[in-house]
Amino acid sequence: MTDNLLTRSYRTIESVRGPLIFVRGVKDAGLSDLVELELEGGARRAGQIIELHEDLAVIQVFGGTGKISPATTVVHLKEEGLTMDLSPLIVGRMFNGAGKPVDGGGPVAPLLRRDVNGSAINPIRRDVPADFIQTGISAIDGMATLVRGQKLPVFSGAGLPANEIAAHIITNARVLKEGEEFAVVFAGMGITAMEAEFFSRTFEGSGAIAHSVVFTNRAEDPVVERLLAPRYALTAAEYLAFDLGMHVLVVLTDMTHYCNALREISSSREEIPGRRGYPGYMYTDLSTIYERAGRIKDLSGSVTQMPILTMPDDDITHPIPDLTGYITEGQIVLDRPLHRKGVFPPVNVLPSLSRLMKLGIGDGKTREDHQEWSDQLYLCYSRGVEQRRVAAIIGEEGLSAMDKKYLQFAGTFEQTFIHQRDDNRPVAETLAIGWKLLGEMPPSELIRIRHGFIGKYRPKE
Repeated sequence: MTDNLLTRSYRTIESVRGPLIFVRGVKDAGLSDLVELELEGGARRAGQIIELHEDLAVIQVFGGTGKISPATTVVHLKEEGLTMDLSPLIVGRMFNGAGKPVDGGGPVAPLLRRDVNGSAINPIRRDVPADFIQTGISAIDGMATLVRGQKLPVFSGAGLPANEIAAHIITNARVLKEGEEFAVVFAGMGITAMEAEFFSRTFEGSGAIAHSVVFTNRAEDPVVERLLAPRYALTAAEYLAFDLGMHVLVVLTDMTHYCNALREISSSREEIPGRRGYPGYMYTDLSTIYERAGRIKDLSGSVTQMPILTMPDDDITHPIPDLTGYITEGQIVLDRPLHRKGVFPPVNVLPSLSRLMKLGIGDGKTREDHQEWSDQLYLCYSRGVEQRRVAAIIGEEGLSAMDKKYLQFAGTFEQTFIHQRDDNRPVAETLAIGWKLLGEMPPSELIRIRHGFIGKYRPKE
């Protein structure tokens, strides 16, 4: 029943479940339309239609459903979707998960507004990811290179320093070509007050805020905002990249909190659960986020993503990392045994990979020897890890002289190449450290590198 057909207001709330309200009698409404809830006493809250069944509308409430009474709350429908105000002035600003400024700088004066759900990139216009983004972390830059337009997730575990690695990347990431503008867009989802403070200090203390846009949804904030924060962040990133021609790195943490919010709302809607209680459409939902990375032909900008997720029980087969791995182009895997050894960042290079690495390295991008150098380091380290397992069974004295050489290489590789504390390493320094390690191996063992590169780059004895 409507109060006024012109304003399309309703007093027909049937029930309230978690962050959702169910309204009967809704007509001529569309998915993603915004609503405004007028509570008793005059308080107002925003919401969005997420499902329609004949005359029943399911509305997702921004700001929680506390104090919403079906008897006294009025629902006002708007014929518009969720949008974000955009202009170059968003750079250097901090917002909450619903896109509202939280830095005291006032609202953004918009040049245009865009739907936060974005629009699909025409596959014909998609360009191949290319060129190198330097993170300053040797294990990534050297062994699992990040390429512009790529989506490369970080698989972490509870208690591992994923936030510290994210802060290092935020502070030190850059493009190498002169004259190209670079920006960072950060979205924190379900992070604690301590983590929010840590990232705030990182942006402001390092000066990275000058070329960044920050969205923060805290653990105590409405669960619905967890689903909105990455969409606001990617809308800002697409504007900076494809309207202003910037190269944008989007850091999303923690996608596990995002998926848990998706599960909570799915449960409120009484949907049939899929694997481990997550909705069956989680793959599709994640793809609407991850597939917003890329490059577009004839446009100079790019959107690159580094989503960070926490694997429950360190289980890489859990639905969240499993589905993420299907959609993205590789993964950076953090390792608990390396963390226990005091190695930072504890990146295990053996299960880590970047499927687009070859597109971003080589002559004119990093250096001509990069690919073969990486292959050789991988071979030597993997053989060293294998000998570590053998030595645990038969003892180190049972190894041959060459096996002991590889065993020693593995330990040195972890302590001098992977471990770098807070150092920001240019890719040239990363290559030099790797060649120094390879210089300890006999030339006859360097079977993945052509002789010309060995003669040119291997340190002279």
